Amino acid sequence: MSKNNSAENKQFEIPRPQFPKRAVITGGMPYGNKELHFGHVGGMLVFADTYARFLRDRIGSENVIFVTGTDCYGSPIAEGWRKKVESGEFEGSLEEFVSRNHGKQRATLDAYGISPNLFGASGLGRTKEIHAEVTYDFIKSLYDKGQLDKITTMQFYDEKAGVFLNGRQVVGKCPVEGCTSEKGYADECDLGHQYMPENLLNPVSTLTGETPTMRPVTNWYFKLRDYEQLLKNWIEELRKRKNVRPVVHKTISEFLKPPVIYIKREFEEKYIGIRSQMPEHTYLEEKKKPSFTIEFTTLSDCDDACRLLTENGIRYRTGKTLVPFRLTGNIEWGVPAPVLEGEEGLTVWVWPESLWAPVSFTQAYLEQCGRQRDEWRDYWCSKESTVYQFIGQDNIYFYGIAEPAMWMAQQISDEKTENPGDGELQMPVIVANHHILFLDKKASSSGEVKPPMADDLLNYYTPEQLRMHWLGLGLGQRSVSFMPKPYNPDAKPGDADPVVKDGLLLSNVYNRIIRTAFYTTQNYLDGVLPDVKPEESFLADAKKAVLEYERHMSKFAFHQCTYVLDSYIRNASKYMAKTLNPDTQTPEELSQTLSNLFYTIRIAGILLHPMAPFGTEKLREYLIADERIWSWDTIFEPVNYFTGTNHKLKFLPPRTDFFTRHESQFVQQEEE
Repeated sequence: MSKNNSAENKQFEIPRPQFPKRAVITGGMPYGNKELHFGHVGGMLVFADTYARFLRDRIGSENVIFVTGTDCYGSPIAEGWRKKVESGEFEGSLEEFVSRNHGKQRATLDAYGISPNLFGASGLGRTKEIHAEVTYDFIKSLYDKGQLDKITTMQFYDEKAGVFLNGRQVVGKCPVEGCTSEKGYADECDLGHQYMPENLLNPVSTLTGETPTMRPVTNWYFKLRDYEQLLKNWIEELRKRKNVRPVVHKTISEFLKPPVIYIKREFEEKYIGIRSQMPEHTYLEEKKKPSFTIEFTTLSDCDDACRLLTENGIRYRTGKTLVPFRLTGNIEWGVPAPVLEGEEGLTVWVWPESLWAPVSFTQAYLEQCGRQRDEWRDYWCSKESTVYQFIGQDNIYFYGIAEPAMWMAQQISDEKTENPGDGELQMPVIVANHHILFLDKKASSSGEVKPPMADDLLNYYTPEQLRMHWLGLGLGQRSVSFMPKPYNPDAKPGDADPVVKDGLLLSNVYNRIIRTAFYTTQNYLDGVLPDVKPEESFLADAKKAVLEYERHMSKFAFHQCTYVLDSYIRNASKYMAKTLNPDTQTPEELSQTLSNLFYTIRIAGILLHPMAPFGTEKLREYLIADERIWSWDTIFEPVNYFTGTNHKLKFLPPRTDFFTRHESQFVQQEEE
């Protein structure tokens, strides 16, 4: 199809979206302390998989690498293991704990048809070894380029337990103004806001329940603040691009503002008393608000002011701004950090190393294929390639600020740019979904509302019912609630299940079209595919649907793609009901009708292939066609283009379905 772009553009006067020659798709990595809940799968990984499958069909599977994996390191995993062992729920080492969860996560992805080229693990096997090498080289390169600072800060220390506390062993209230996080940890909350540890409000040690003290520790930090202007330049470019969702550039922009402190009105008199001792700042009068704001030029001035306010008993909260991005820590369960300037025994904080983990996973995949690991640059550093990163909106800070800045910092030239040249790490395309809620509430395995496990949902629905439902929710536009009827205490027996409803297009309409076409061909044409060209009107309808679908897919508007399919398949169903009548049609008329139907079945199958892989692969099996049938280079060709003339289809036994409902739904229907 790519060879005919110009001709088709001219014919249809529709500008075709451009796709890269090569692509990497990444999915946010789940922590190694848990199985996958529905949010991992339905809020992000299904979307990454669908786009990866689409690009494999669109630009060739050999040009696409989809990687994700288990995030093995960090305090959440170590703390999760400690609690499981303490309660008697798990016996074994920390690595065995992670390995068990990694295996369960992989099995869940298989069950849902999620198909990464490599599902790695940052702390297990060969991917662990490669990831450690990439981590060492990445941080050492930043240091050699003068992009790191050695900073001594205060870390929480539990006097009763006699140990430093890692990030998840301290819980308090996030100090960032307006944050709705339920949990603030040592230097970040569970919504991703960063702050200095001493700013955490009401800290408590999870080990003893005591209020921890603070002791000095030294770590390496990336000079994130130096990239403020380049990030602003990049944001201006993102605003112009139709394939970047507004939530991405809006969220990033929130952090590109001068550092500010919010102080409650009740402390205004105290503030006035020490104002002259504070670094230079601007007082912002906001009469209708319960607090006033003071703004600083530099982060260091803001930090000095925070210390002064604390010393004088003035309560405050800080605003979102760029702070030095910590790269190392002293938690034992982590990737070893390079020894720089004699600082030994440090490990790498989990968030930075998880950002370049997809690079190490790409290298691991290439090695698995017998290719050179250096080929990773063809995918991550080439103008002919694009990296698409699928994440949840809570993680935009890391993928949309820290990562791009560190990518820029790795550039060879001292003159850094937001538009890197060929051979440098390219800026990613960030595809951030809004929150997928559960029964109208934000669900989190660490919060009050516990989400259902992804595996448990398969007791009530087929994978493709769930995939189609999640893809149709429109998470790219807004937060949407997942309301599965078996989990909804407010659902009445007669209420429709929204998941089942969204799956009916496949299990009822499309399935019926395929079955009818196959059975009619078996009964009247001895199972031989008719060697008749589809009528021109069907070619025109197909081109309209394909080009509209392609345009929506290029902007990650998955819900719009489902609308295109709904219209196209239902029109085919109407045509079949109106036209197909073997008892009254002549053999020529019947062959033409079946030719038209098989053509629409094929076109719908190609468009559904990224979304509903199990049923569409079963369709290919019964058409007895090879995988070329999914290629967009020949997307407008009929089935016999791939099979040749006088092609006999695989016999379809009675009552065989390509798409169906879950068996529990038939039982429920009988009971009702």
